[in-house]
Formats: sequence, C-alpha cells, structure tokens
Amino acid sequence: MDMRYTTEQADLKERAAAYARLLMGYEDQSETAGGPLPKETIAELTRAAMDAGVYAINMPAEWGGAGLSLLDQVIVEEEFGKVTNCLWDIPWRPANVLAHGDERQREKYLLPVIRAERFDAFAVTEPGAGSDPSSGTSTATRTEGGWLLNGEKWFVTCGDIADFLLVQADAGPERAPTLFFVDKAAPGVTMTRVPQFMHSAVNGHPEFTFTDVYVGDEDVLGGVGGGYDLTKEWFTDERLMIAARTVGAAQRALELAREWALGREQFGSRIADFQLIQGMLADCAVDIAVNRAYTHQVAWEADQPHTDRKILHAKAATAKLSASEAAGRVIDRCLQIFGGRGYDRSYPVERMYREVRVDRIWEGTSEIQRLIIANELIKRGTGFLALPTP
Repeated sequence: MDMRYTTEQADLKERAAAYARLLMGYEDQSETAGGPLPKETIAELTRAAMDAGVYAINMPAEWGGAGLSLLDQVIVEEEFGKVTNCLWDIPWRPANVLAHGDERQREKYLLPVIRAERFDAFAVTEPGAGSDPSSGTSTATRTEGGWLLNGEKWFVTCGDIADFLLVQADAGPERAPTLFFVDKAAPGVTMTRVPQFMHSAVNGHPEFTFTDVYVGDEDVLGGVGGGYDLTKEWFTDERLMIAARTVGAAQRALELAREWALGREQFGSRIADFQLIQGMLADCAVDIAVNRAYTHQVAWEADQPHTDRKILHAKAATAKLSASEAAGRVIDRCLQIFGGRGYDRSYPVERMYREVRVDRIWEGTSEIQRLIIANELIKRGTGFLALPTP
C-alpha cells in the first residue's frame, strides 16, 4: 500500500494550504464582528477559492466543480480545518445529494451553486428530532400538482445566507421520508431565529418554520420516500469532512503550541524542556497521526468501486468520532501549554477550543456514532474494521 500523495495531490494540498492562509488573515476581523464578514470580502475570497480550484470540490468538473475524489476532498478539508471562525464555509461545498437531481433540478439549483450565484442549506434537525432524523414531525400533504409543507427545522447550517433549502419531511399518509427543494423566499417560510453559539462563525445556524408552503412535484429530490437514504449519504460525506477538518485544527494547534513552548521561558529554561510539556506535545502528535491516517484510509476506501455503503457509513462514523474527540483533547492540551494567553480570544488556540466542541455534536453526536459502530459490530462482527481485500 503506497500512502504517498501523488504529484497532483501534493499540488492540491499546497493550493488548499495557501488558500487557508489567506482565510487566516480574516480571522481576527471575523471574531471582532461576531462572525460575519462584509459581502465584498466574501466575494473576493470566493473568487480566490475558484481561482485556486478549491470551490465546489465535491462536484464533477463537467458541471463546473473541482471534480475531486473523496480522498482529495479530505486533503483539502484538512487544510481548511486549520482556519478558525468557520471561514472554510466560504469555499462553498454544495450538499453532495444535489448531484442526484434530475436535469431540470440541476439547472435550477445545483449549477448556480457551483457558480456561486446561489447557496443551499440542509434542513433536517427539529426541536424534537436531533440525533434521530427519522423521528421528525415535519409533514408534506398532497395537494394539486404538489405538496403543502408544514413543520419546523433547527440548526440549519448556513440557512441565513442560503437561497433555497433541502427540507426533509414525511410525505403523505404513509409518512414517506422525502427531501424537498424549498425556496427560502416562498410564502410560508419564516426564519424565526438565528441563535448565538459558543463559536463566532462567519455564517449562522438559524431556525425555520414552514406553514402550508407549496412545493411542486418537480421539486422533490430523489423521489417520494427516498429522503432518508439521501440524508444518510449526506451524513456519511459530512462526517468524513468533519474528521478531516478536526485533524487540521489539531495540527495547527500543535504547531502553535510547539512554537510557543520553544520560545516561552520559565525558571530559566524553555518550557519545551519540561517533561510534562513534552508529554502533552507527544500525546498531541499521536492523536493527530493516528486520526489522519484513518481518515485518509476511509476516504480512499470510499473512492473504490463496489465499496459496501453500510460498512462505509460505520467507518465514517468511526472517523468522525475518533478525530473529533481527539481534536478536543489536543486543543485542550495546547491551550494549557499557552497558559493564560491560551484563554485570550486574540489567540487562535482559544477560538479553536470553542469551535471544535460542536464537532462532537453536529452531523450526529459522539453517542450516535458509537451506536452506529456498535450496531455494525453486532450485525457483522469485527470484519468491518479490516482493510478491504480485492
């Protein structure tokens, strides 16, 4: 097994790293503003992402995307994860399930997203349905030519800037889980609240209500009843990307902590010479190395033909669980190495400390990832942990 990057992947990593460094120049401005950046700045950074080939990385090149494999996407997202304030949202990543749309849906919804003319947001979570999306109460009732959508959605990531939403609702008396394209400006759609969270993100996570919102039959994605499978596919990719970004965040925190430990003197010596500090640095290095390797492995497996999607779902859950929890440990140690300065919001490590906490919650809590993994173990045994064979 050759784990070396190809020449093309090495170039991709450097382009992504250079773009991440560009974003880092706006971290303090974003933090001071409580998250948002001026529209003109967003437009400039969007153009720069397109020029660097790191925009819409999960969409085919023939549609205008970067056309990257999942492994290539992990390489990019790891670099993006080093940036605070969720500024990695600027190089937009359309919901992967948009690729399942028919030609009309692709022309209306997906292609404008790839061109940065429109933005999408995925609306699954509800007040009473978080970790279990199948328990949602949003409904779609049959009407002439389409559906009337009613319900409430919370934590709609980037819903504040989105032009349209992908809303999961139970359709008809059979309560078939279905995804609907919903124009945010449609009558009956109300953005009720944009909560303020621990981290200062460039985009928000608002709440929406839907009251008799008309959605035509042509705006059903993937057919009636196909919503849960599509949502599961979306979760699988998103969990892999979270794993990659948390590895990146941990890497940057360690680099900063190492540099600090080499320059900071106490009791007549560099604190890097203290064994307790050395132990923390070493533990951080181990957490990063192990999780980077596994996340890359799972992404590589996902790119192989005939990969079992159920096994992949469990492996993506494993990667997210392990990497997100490891990043929490790493950044906690790094903040400790910085001492009082690590608690100062002008230091990136403080922002990372707040920001990686949500990675153990969104796109499935750590507890849900453990249930997915345990379920796979119970059904199939430990075989899913093995490397694939020809």
